[in-house]
Order: sequence, then C-alpha cells, then structure tokens
Amino acid sequence: MPVERQYNDSDIDSTSNGGGNSHDDGFEVRLSAALHDAGDTFDADRGALVAGGTVRGRRLRLRRRTTVLGGAAGVALAGVGGALLVPWGGSPSGRPQSPSSVSTTPHATSSPTARAVTSDDMIGMLEKLLPEGKFGKAEGRGVDVSEPLVAPYAQVVFDDGHGPGAVSVAVNRVLPGGSDARQAVRCPDKVYTPYDSCRTSHLPDASVVTVVKGYEYPDRRVDTKLWTANLVTPDGHHVSVSEWNAAAEKDAPVSRDEPPLSAAQLTKLAAAAEWRGVVEAIPEDPRQTQEPPETQGNGTSIRQTLASLLPKGLKVVAHGSDDDEQFTYVVVDDGKGRSLVQINVQPDMSDVADQLFGAGSETLADGTRVAEHKAPGEKGGSGVVMWTVDTLRSDGFRVVVSAFNSGSQQTAATRTAPALTMKQLRAVALSPKWRS
Repeated sequence: MPVERQYNDSDIDSTSNGGGNSHDDGFEVRLSAALHDAGDTFDADRGALVAGGTVRGRRLRLRRRTTVLGGAAGVALAGVGGALLVPWGGSPSGRPQSPSSVSTTPHATSSPTARAVTSDDMIGMLEKLLPEGKFGKAEGRGVDVSEPLVAPYAQVVFDDGHGPGAVSVAVNRVLPGGSDARQAVRCPDKVYTPYDSCRTSHLPDASVVTVVKGYEYPDRRVDTKLWTANLVTPDGHHVSVSEWNAAAEKDAPVSRDEPPLSAAQLTKLAAAAEWRGVVEAIPEDPRQTQEPPETQGNGTSIRQTLASLLPKGLKVVAHGSDDDEQFTYVVVDDGKGRSLVQINVQPDMSDVADQLFGAGSETLADGTRVAEHKAPGEKGGSGVVMWTVDTLRSDGFRVVVSAFNSGSQQTAATRTAPALTMKQLRAVALSPKWRS
C-alpha cells in the first residue's frame, strides 16, 4: 500500500528549493491524451492514473466489466488502493537504485547493489523540485521489485502563498514509439474531454512534452481545474505531472484561481533528470519488444465501416477514433441537431456474456445475443439520453453501438432523441461488415 506522510499545519515546512522558481517560457506544450474523462470514475491519484501504461490486454479486461460503451475511448488502469499498474509483468531485470545512485542519463542501467527507491525518496524529490513554498499532506510509492506491476508516484499539497494546491508526479516505462507513448502526448478529443488549451513541444533531447489545462470534472459540476504535463523520452521514459487549484483532486474546495505551477514550470518539473533515474530503476519487461500487430490501426478501419452503415440523410460533421483500440465515433446531423454515435468492436468476449446479456436480452437463430438499452447520458449533459444496442456473436465477437441526442455527452441535449432509431442502431451492430 502507498506510504503516506502526515503533516500538521503547525509542522508545515517552509523551504526554499533551488532551481524550482525559474520560469522557462521557451517550453510550450500540447495536451495529453487523457483518458477520455474516464478518470472521472476513479478516486485514485490522478497523476498515477495518467502515467499508467495501457496495453491491449488490460484495456480489454477493463472493458469486459462494462455493460455499455459509455465513451471511454482509452482508460488508464488503477489497482486496489490507488496502486498504479504498469504495462509489464515478468521478472525484474535487476534491483532498482536509489535516486542518489541512479544515473540520470537516458541510457542508465540498474545496479544490483543499489537500494530501492522508496516512497520517501519520491516525496523528497518532488518537494525539492517544486518552487519555494509550504508543503502539506504527502503520500507516495517507491520502486518495489516485489511488485513489478506497481509504478512509483508522489503527491503533496503545495502552497506558494496564494493558496494550497495538490501536485503529483508519476513515472513509468512505455514502449518507445508504441501506442502508450503516442497516447501520452496526444490531445484528448474535446467531444469527451473539454479543456482550455493544449500545446506540445519537443525538447533538446528529443523528448516530447504535452501540457493540459483542463478540469477535474468534464461536465464542470465543480470548477476544480486540472493541469497536466506528460513527457515521453525517446527511450520510453514517461513522466506525468498533475496539479489542481484545490488541496485534493476531488472532494476539496477550490482554494485558488489556478493551480500553482505555470505551463513552463510543469514542463520543467516533468523534464527533471531525477525522474529519469527513477524510471531506470523500474524493472524492464524483456518480452515487450514490439507493438502487437492486432492493435494497430483498428480505430480508423472501424470508423470507415461505421460511416458506410449510417442511414441516408445523416451528415458526418465530426469524427474520431483510437487507432490502437477497437473504438470510434462520429457526430452526425440530419438538420435537426447534432447526435453523437459511438461504437466498440471487441473479439473474445464470451467470458462476460452473462454479465452483458441478462434479463430482457434475446438470442437470434444463429446464436447471436442482443441487448437493447435506453438510459440517461452518463457524463452530466442536461437532458442527454443514451440509446444502445449490444451484440455478441456465438464466437465471442462483440459489437456495441450507442447514440445520443447531443453532439457530446458533456453538453446539453440538442434534440429530443438520437439521430438513429433503435432499429437503425440494431442494423449497424448486426451488420456482417464487422467481420472484415
């Protein structure tokens, strides 16, 4: 479990931290690929969630727990008690080093004689790298070779004199050039994750860093701001920094107008050499040498198929897909208002058939199971409804399609009903084209 350090208000230390005040305005960054607001359903540390490498197997298992699509095109994975799951399992390649003994060069290797990076090390490094100010409640997790699926992170409450704000950092490995690396530095789709700004830049060492200026809750039901910076190096080091204008990411009152660090300061914190050393202490997965071929380019192909199956009279005004997944969406307009239509295509789902298809579902002559649902929208848009047809072929091949009476789940309804009827959604989901 994470180690947590408690600080009483009377014990908060006001410390000057060398180098933390500099404003490096030369770094401009773009928004991270964010989780398509899936983090709204988790209570674990957001910094740890953002840094979670997501691979196809765990994405598929998570989606198997979901009865309808719901709009999470990509999700980071959290374990019990906020533990961060990283995308490899396997035997550690060596014992991790402490931050003081780990080389901070991109090609450093772990020493078998060095001690592990502890939670206190992680917290201490974060506090040292922040500007001058006071620190409150802190928690973290170090590198533990006995738990190779758990990645290190730290979070503190930081007050620069203008009000407390939570700041967290999490680090992990991603496959260089792989889907996790690309998603970490990709702007999220505003159809699912509203934000104020999104910028990206390339650093002198060829690292790519993105900064998000967005909100903790996509529907803005609470005006808590969430700003994040995600950095990925050419060697697959992923550093994720998050900050809020409140003392906690959830269930804490807004304490200042904006989070404490500027975009340049977020970039500087994410690029600190100390985090590279921690990543090098994380055991490598010797089996992860290339991207699984079945995860490449699926989203684009699915979007093209979906567009070909839409009824006549619908104009596609926006679209998007997760090219490393089996998800896509289009926004259509028939002259009566925008309507979001989203679809997921998944193989090997027989093991959760009973969870997906309960009372009220039907079984067709060829063994295909079909369930239809009409329900309110899931993301807070006023008056939004969600119509879904979920299908499962006898070999476990699942197609689930949903339509909404709005162009986004976060915005108010633009029409009384979705642009596709349940009969039309059913025809889309049962089309033989998905077999190709």
